[in-house]
Amino acid sequence: MSTATKQLDYHTIRAIMERFQEADPEPKGELDHTNVYTLVVAVALSAQSTDVGVNKATRALFQIVDTPQKMVDLGLEALTDHIKTIGLFRQKAKNVMKLSQILVDDYDGIVPNSRAALQSLPGVGRKTANVVLNMWWQQPAQAVDTHIYRVGNRTGIAVGKTVESVERAVEDNIPADFQLHAHHWLILHGRYHCKARKPQCRTCIIRDLCEYKDKTE
Repeated sequence: MSTATKQLDYHTIRAIMERFQEADPEPKGELDHTNVYTLVVAVALSAQSTDVGVNKATRALFQIVDTPQKMVDLGLEALTDHIKTIGLFRQKAKNVMKLSQILVDDYDGIVPNSRAALQSLPGVGRKTANVVLNMWWQQPAQAVDTHIYRVGNRTGIAVGKTVESVERAVEDNIPADFQLHAHHWLILHGRYHCKARKPQCRTCIIRDLCEYKDKTE
């Protein structure tokens, strides 16, 4: 993947964020959930899987399970059967059961709202914790996935050689008044426009502001 030659300046990044905001003022995540607990489960299941695939697998599950205790009562075998269509389903099922039991035993069934507490749960890494903090508690946490890593480097919005450095670049370079929605704007831009193999540069709303050298016609 080609990377940007330089980190964009403040004024250019602000102009990009203004265009994203005008096009989609209230961007939403695409994982279906009914409350913060099912959001945690959905995000944990989404690792190395598509949101569409996770939504299909959890549609029936979340109709009967929406609390940690209900998940524990459901049991590992039944959960595994529900999510068997997604990648790494056996290990993910074990993690979901373990995190649900911990929530019941240590948190009275309530999902904690600190990054450290969330990351202490099995199957919940920094990215998952940041998604939950951002989507549910409206914290300006930046969950860097492959889309954000690609878009950040290609465009020059957030240049970095690692996921952690791109996360810091997003936090450091995107103006504070756009931080809350930056995560979703960048993910959605990468998913539908700035695609890995065939970026849709011709119809891109930030084409003239982007540093990507290999723009498609």
